[in-house]
Amino acid sequence: MEALQIALPSTLKLNIDLTDEQYFQLCQNNRDYRFEHTAEGELLIMPPTGSDTGNRNIELAYQLQAWSRQNNLGKAFDSSTGFTLPNGAKRSPDASWVKIERWNALTPEQQEKFAPICPDFVVELRSRTDSLKELQEKMQEYIDNGANLGWLIDRKKKRVEIYRPGKEVEILENPATLSGEDVLPGFVLDLTAIL
Repeated sequence: MEALQIALPSTLKLNIDLTDEQYFQLCQNNRDYRFEHTAEGELLIMPPTGSDTGNRNIELAYQLQAWSRQNNLGKAFDSSTGFTLPNGAKRSPDASWVKIERWNALTPEQQEKFAPICPDFVVELRSRTDSLKELQEKMQEYIDNGANLGWLIDRKKKRVEIYRPGKEVEILENPATLSGEDVLPGFVLDLTAIL
């Protein structure tokens, strides 16, 4: 007997109405998957990252957390963290950071679930199966919802797209480092182990 082969896209998209509490419980009950919910009500179900991408992701998060701990200007978050953006989308950037005064303005209950805030800084690390167009749209969504700096790191093309409010996207070809500019003062991301 031949096994049934079902080919699913790398990200499954479903139209489903969920309350904030139902969405939170779905995520809590299915921790082996990554979920996002678009402003249009589309539920995105993503498989865990591959080992190589996961290793590069933790390197990125490690560097951001090390910088954040040194200066106490804000809170750094990894790829398992969900945020509810002002447009209603629930997103989980690969790494992010929120200024301490904005984070502290949230209630403990808001901090516990998917905080109703757009991070000041976001990073998306493109894996081999990620759609570049969809990641670019997500980066623009972060900027439109209040992020002050965003990096789309495209390992496949060995380039970084830098997003800032009110400015054209800047593209760097195979950079060795990235500056946190005035959003993350003094932070320099070493891309050696990431790109």
